[in-house]
Amino acid sequence: MIPVSTPSRLGLLRDPDFGRLSAATALGQLGDRIIFLALPLVAITALNTDEFQVGLLTAMTTAGSLLIGLPAGAWVDRMRKRSVMISTDLVRALILLTIPMVWWAGSLTIWWLYAVALAHGLLTVFFDVAHVSYLPHLVGRDRLVEGNSKLSAIRSVTSISGPAMAGPLVGWAGAPAALLASAAGMAASGLLALSIRTRERKPEPSGDPGMLRDIKEGLKFVLGSPVLRAIMLGDAIFNLFLVMYQTMLLFFLEREIGLQSFGIGLLLSGMGCGALLGALVATTVSKRVGQGPVIWLAPLVTCPLTALMPLARPGWSVYVAAVGLAALSLGGVVRVVAQSSFQQALTPDRLLGRMSATSRFVSWGGIPLGGLLGGASGSVLGAAPTLWIGATGMTLSFLPNFRIRGRDGCRDDRDDDRQRPSESPLRLKDLPSEGNR
Repeated sequence: MIPVSTPSRLGLLRDPDFGRLSAATALGQLGDRIIFLALPLVAITALNTDEFQVGLLTAMTTAGSLLIGLPAGAWVDRMRKRSVMISTDLVRALILLTIPMVWWAGSLTIWWLYAVALAHGLLTVFFDVAHVSYLPHLVGRDRLVEGNSKLSAIRSVTSISGPAMAGPLVGWAGAPAALLASAAGMAASGLLALSIRTRERKPEPSGDPGMLRDIKEGLKFVLGSPVLRAIMLGDAIFNLFLVMYQTMLLFFLEREIGLQSFGIGLLLSGMGCGALLGALVATTVSKRVGQGPVIWLAPLVTCPLTALMPLARPGWSVYVAAVGLAALSLGGVVRVVAQSSFQQALTPDRLLGRMSATSRFVSWGGIPLGGLLGGASGSVLGAAPTLWIGATGMTLSFLPNFRIRGRDGCRDDRDDDRQRPSESPLRLKDLPSEGNR
């Protein structure tokens, strides 16, 4: 681990293990971005599915958080996080390989896509919980904002390159074959994570080995914090309407605007540009505005611009509407960097996995519902009205966090001798108490 005083513009990137984690994140996210475009296009173009079937596919992709979100955190807290990341990456790669294989055999069905989407989503829950929980072990709590910001920048670059690669790849080889690139990215991510030398101590077994006790402890910790509760609720609202929006976005672009796979990939790369800009300014914005206010200001300022998309028509106006997608990504990254660092800093090491899983269970639990609602709304109202509903809901997601205030949000209490070593060195400042929320 690099000392805090190490002077370098690269900062954490000078640390070899953080560099390996960054490279693994880049390759895994590249594969994930290709999945984001290719998997729905397999259903739309190769299987000629309708709006509701695509919505159900989205629901299956994200159902993992609802099905195993809580026990996943308890399991991950009992294991070494790095090992979980490696194994889930490699297994996800193998699962994705089945789609082009079954397609080439002429046996691909929507039910196979549902099964792969569900299995991939379940494994992704374990990977994401482990990834979030591993970062404080790797970089230390003093550098969480920097670590999250740099990883977000890497994800943003892949958000640009992934769709830009996926569009021509889908057009040239077909959507099922494009998933070969996704599988390769996942496998490479797992192998790079295997080369990380920093090891966490093996978690000590609790006095009570019961899984339910561990889950209850995680729930009690997260739900007992007014701020963590507010963040989860705001996330839940945002994610529900974001998935409604995304479920119909590809349909709107492909069938109402008439874009081909290359044009769709180019448009989604614009979202990646917004995400990259968000990652570059996230740390500065958090310092100047405060982590707390950033959490609610980001969606309030950027989400209304997503309403430009349902106003678009074939031609130049769709590229003007892409500004709204870029703004959505910019605001999303700024918000996630602030709130992820917030959540990690407030949580003791032994509860990091359960905090992440509990937050994910609540805030992502509505995502499958969002996919179903998006598909149903698209079938009844059409793609454009569903985009309007999604844009409105994402904007209103700022409300639960509106009371979070304070310029810094957190302060460093390492000098407090009364603090237990196992607890987070940071705590809230100038935030609403339980009584005045």
